[in-house]
Parts: sequence; structure tokens; C-alpha cells
Amino acid sequence: MNKKILIVAAHPDDEVLGCFATVSKLINQGNEAYTLILGEGKTSRDEKRVIEKRKDELKLLNKEIIEANNTIGIKKVYTENFPDNRFDSVALLDIVKAVTKVKEEIKPDIIFTHYENDLNIDHQITYKAVLTATRPMEEESVKEIYSFEILSSTEWSYPLSFYPDFFVDVESSIELKIEAMKKYNSELHEYPHPRSIEGIRLNARYQGMRVGKKCVEAFKTVRVIK
Repeated sequence: MNKKILIVAAHPDDEVLGCFATVSKLINQGNEAYTLILGEGKTSRDEKRVIEKRKDELKLLNKEIIEANNTIGIKKVYTENFPDNRFDSVALLDIVKAVTKVKEEIKPDIIFTHYENDLNIDHQITYKAVLTATRPMEEESVKEIYSFEILSSTEWSYPLSFYPDFFVDVESSIELKIEAMKKYNSELHEYPHPRSIEGIRLNARYQGMRVGKKCVEAFKTVRVIK
């Protein structure tokens, strides 16, 4: 039976970095996938920006979000505008409500979201919000939750290392993930920054070597109910 997948990401491009190679495979198998992006993104990082410039940047970022998600066939993208790198300034309940609203509309079977020990505070709070919004009650639709890694956040949270236990062979879909990431041109960096095209490829190869595959996306299982 086909399933519904929801990606819950803190920032634009986290959804691509975290699980797009895996989700693209699931979509090709006949499943439906949706994305919820909770944070406004980079446009909230510099309080000195003039209003018109911020509007232009937000318009560009929204265009990148749609183009990136269309690349793998995401059915619908939902966005919120919680302040970038300041989710801790917002009541957790407000973020939980945003996740719950989308979850109740879609009724997903699977959720992919952030790792609880990421360096980025927004990632940590997104993880907490997802768990709060998906308490394992009898009527809860979500039966599987997985945490993904985000380059330049997960691996920088030393010594709270990411220990994946679920590995997906993405040799056939890694280039589609790369193509989607290229749509976020304003978020990309030059190698050796982890959040670069070469960094994405190297990480997929590194995770692949751990399990005898060429390219892998790795996840930490949060909950699986069978």
C-alpha cells in the first residue's frame, strides 16, 4: 500500500540535504511526499537589511523552495515564518501547532525530520515539535519517524555524534538530490564547506562505505510501529 511522507524541516534547503535522495526513490515507488518548512530562512539573519531588500530575498528564496521541491516531485510545500536561528524565542506550542496543522491535513504515515542533537537550535526545536505533535496515541497516523543529518550542523555538534541505524542506498538518486540542491543557489557554499555540492557527494560516499554501498543517506530511527 502506498504511503504518505512528510518532511519537517527548520530551514529552506534542509529538506534537500536531509533526505531528498531517499524521498525521491519513495516517490518513484508510488508514494506521496510533502514538505513543511518552519523557518523564514536566511532573510531574517541580518536585522539591518532594508525592508525592500528583504522582500526581494524572500521572493528569491520562495522561488528556490518551489523549484527544488518540484525537482523530485514533492506534491505540496507548506511554509511558516518562524525567525531564523531564533526558534527558542517562540513558544514551543506555537511550533507544535504549525506541525500539527499540516500533519492533520495530510495524515502522513512517515515523517523525516532533524536530529535532536544538531548544533543548530532551530533543528533541535523542530525535532521536539515533531515528537510532541505525533504522540503515539491510538488514532495517530504517523507510524515511522526518522532523523536525518544536515551538513554543517549535525557533524559540528561534537561530541554529540550522529549514530545512524537506517541506511538507504541512493546511488540511483543522488544526482537528483544534487540537482535539487543546485536550485538553492543562494544557500550553497564552495568546497571545502560541508554545505557544498562536493560536500554532499563526499558525505553520501562516506555513509555508503560504512555499509558496503557507493552512495547512502543515513538516518536515526526515532520510532517505528509495525
